[in-house]
Amino acid sequence: MTETTKTIFEKYQIRKSKKQKSDFRDCVKSIAYGGGYKFSIERGKMGADNIVIGDVSRAKVVYTAHYDTCPILPFPNFITPKNFLIYLLYQIFITCIFLLVPMLIIGSAFLAVAKNAGLSEDVTGVIYLVIYYLILIAFLFFMMAGPANKHTANDNTSGVTTLIDIMNALPDTLKDDVAFIFFDLEESGLFGSKSFYAQHKSMMKDKLLVNFDCVSDGENILIVVNKKARHYTEYLKEAFIDTKNIHVEVAEKGVFYPSDQASFPCGIGVASLKYSKMLKTYYMDKIHTNKDTVYREENIEFLTAGAINLADILTKQ
Repeated sequence: MTETTKTIFEKYQIRKSKKQKSDFRDCVKSIAYGGGYKFSIERGKMGADNIVIGDVSRAKVVYTAHYDTCPILPFPNFITPKNFLIYLLYQIFITCIFLLVPMLIIGSAFLAVAKNAGLSEDVTGVIYLVIYYLILIAFLFFMMAGPANKHTANDNTSGVTTLIDIMNALPDTLKDDVAFIFFDLEESGLFGSKSFYAQHKSMMKDKLLVNFDCVSDGENILIVVNKKARHYTEYLKEAFIDTKNIHVEVAEKGVFYPSDQASFPCGIGVASLKYSKMLKTYYMDKIHTNKDTVYREENIEFLTAGAINLADILTKQ
């Protein structure tokens, strides 16, 4: 583990409040200046503060990761990028467990109380609807703005440290050809990346962007290629080659991975996954919970080397 990674884990693993984010940005600023990079902050929608390192307009590739921290939840965000049906069924299951079931219990109790109080059916129905929507709003608010998850090894301290390691390891000869963006408010709805694209459409419509999100838990590296970026597939395969302990798959079709690369036409998403023999598919779990503690250093080292390889390949084209 690099010294900067140790510092991030010890001092900046939680990046949710204004102060936590500001302290983290100051840390990245110091690292950027130490490496001879340009540093700036760009304000986007909903108050998103994106960190921009280097010259994006000149860069042949832009490496990105979101730095905001999600609220802690009682259930993991379970993702199966190559099986959308399982992902959808899980979302429906979670909705039923944490919304419909409590509503039925609360509703039954309320109806019993209302009946004993002698309330009419019309009044009972109105009051129940008000309670239902208040609880729904509270639940959604908790999911978006609840207490920060204190364990963010995979989501997305792994992406953040990957970017920093690339910055630190990148040869001086490649620094003008690579830029970095740390997106804010990904967890709230990709507001940081959407804002950046809206502000720089002409510059980013054909610009290669590689996004690292949740890359430290799992020995399978999935590289998701958006349609407009498919002509980079062979370069990706050349840059990121399987090792004894890491399997790489570059996927152009039949794959779904919800992260910041989706905001860009020429976006590529990178994630690490485990494989379920029972489900016969790749999956990601533990994120958004206190079990998000797995940090495979070999993944970060592998991706850092691959990102530098890709930059080198692109500069020679």
